[in-house]
Amino acid sequence: MQAVHATTAFANGLFMSLVLIVAIGAQNAYVLRQGLRREHVGAVVLFCAASDAVLIGAGVAGMAQALQGRPMLATVLAGLGAAFLCGYGLKALWRSRRSAALQATAGGVSLSRAAVVAQAAGFTLLNPHVYLDTVLLVGSAGAQYAGLLRLWFVAGAATASALWFTSLGFGARLLAPVFARPRAWRMLDALVGGTMLVLAAMLARRALAGI
Repeated sequence: MQAVHATTAFANGLFMSLVLIVAIGAQNAYVLRQGLRREHVGAVVLFCAASDAVLIGAGVAGMAQALQGRPMLATVLAGLGAAFLCGYGLKALWRSRRSAALQATAGGVSLSRAAVVAQAAGFTLLNPHVYLDTVLLVGSAGAQYAGLLRLWFVAGAATASALWFTSLGFGARLLAPVFARPRAWRMLDALVGGTMLVLAAMLARRALAGI
């Protein structure tokens, strides 16, 4: 039974992180650009994935400490997370009706590894949505689990980030033509939107169970 719970926690962390991270944004465009340039791709992928893992872990730990002995706060956060995911999901479904594409060119002046990582840090750590997604939303969701199940949730969420950034960076040459097609992003947004609504329903059920 414990193994089933661990698998569920891992899968929930994986899917929640994945649906939040694949949205078109400056960070994804930068990773794709570096992949196209084949310039310090490993360093960029490692930094982005590690940053997500640290922020998610900190979010889960911080939220868990804040929620300790406060079941009503846990219920409120689960409810807010459900509402937030629902809004994100509906927004993604709305985007799926419009044309959009992820563009990144391979040109430009060659930079040192330190400069490339510094730019990655800017796109990652200076983006308020990163903290909203990883620390608050994913963190509050992971904090709902008890004991070692939190670690499984964090592992799943961190795995999603690692898989996504690795695929985007090292598979840029293959993925760029796909991501340049608005139809591909419409399909992805529809899938992300539907998944977010499912996760929102799961959080809402958890919130209602705590009332």
